[in-house]
Amino acid sequence: MRYKFMFIVGFAVGFIAGARAGRERYEQLKKLAATAADNPAAQQAAAAVQAKATDAARMAKEKFAGPLQGGLNSAKGKVPGLRHKDADAANNGHRFAGTPD
Repeated sequence: MRYKFMFIVGFAVGFIAGARAGRERYEQLKKLAATAADNPAAQQAAAAVQAKATDAARMAKEKFAGPLQGGLNSAKGKVPGLRHKDADAANNGHRFAGTPD
């Protein structure tokens, strides 16, 4: 209950502070953001970050997706006791609700 109260108080303070800043401050921030986005150095930095992120994602996919390529069929031979769930419960030892003992 304490956390909910603190959240509501924080929300109210933020709302009031934002309302006092008003439209003028919003327009100033919007103009500043547009200026920063048009800056060639900022565009170059953003492109470099995007290239690094793409490269990191590709490397992570190569590293972690390789062992997962075979799925359950390749894991069946490597993990003792792992069996595929067949429709016929008697074939793999599974018991389903509603089946006789």
